[in-house]
Amino acid sequence: MTKGYAEFELDLPKALLRELTHVLESLPPAPLTAEAVAELPRRQGVYQLLLGDEDDHEVIYIGKTDAASGLRERLQKHHKKVQHRHGLAPERVLFRAVRVFVFTAVDLEALLIGAEKQRAKALWNGSGFGAKDPGKERDTTRYKPEHFDTWYPIDIDRPLDEDFPTEGSAAALVQALKRQLPYVFRAQGADEGSGSHDDLLATPIVLEGPLTARAALSQILERLPAGWHATKLPSHVIMYKNDDRKFPSGELIGASR
Repeated sequence: MTKGYAEFELDLPKALLRELTHVLESLPPAPLTAEAVAELPRRQGVYQLLLGDEDDHEVIYIGKTDAASGLRERLQKHHKKVQHRHGLAPERVLFRAVRVFVFTAVDLEALLIGAEKQRAKALWNGSGFGAKDPGKERDTTRYKPEHFDTWYPIDIDRPLDEDFPTEGSAAALVQALKRQLPYVFRAQGADEGSGSHDDLLATPIVLEGPLTARAALSQILERLPAGWHATKLPSHVIMYKNDDRKFPSGELIGASR
């Protein structure tokens, strides 16, 4: 080697992973509540979801977000996702979040996931947890055993909010359900911007309590013309008319006669 000369190559991914892991692990986790998430900035960064309590927990999901969606918006979606699930207590879901001022070409999310996978954690990554609306093609497919929605299927027997309307057209009540439920509720002719189905507009409903999603839908179906049915899938609820498709992972809530 030439006297007075050396070569140096910075392992940037390794250095970033080491520093970012240190910052994340030094943070006390916070509960994934609406109040806590509302304090986060609308900025790009990385985050962890943890399952357990403040003293005993494990990393179950790792994500990143750019400035367009921001930490606040992304974690608000996750907060909504963990509500009304069988086998999952929302108060046991915690988070850590770090704003990253400059993203490099390095994939920070992949680095963190890789490090956690070596420790057999981050189980929700790759399980479909971060997916958006499952889409209509999901209705007729069988859910895999290792899917988030199979582990924690939605619970349609949770009480609705006390201010949920008990009187109005079927269209109005369906829209109220779509706004309140923390999971996707897809109803034919009631999607945003599509206009409501004539049956829904023309059918007045008076609901009787106590009200859950199942109870409200059952009562709506009792008043609608024949041909409507509602089905619960592990991730969402659908309500269609004259649809004879098979739903392998579905549970019939009710049908109009």
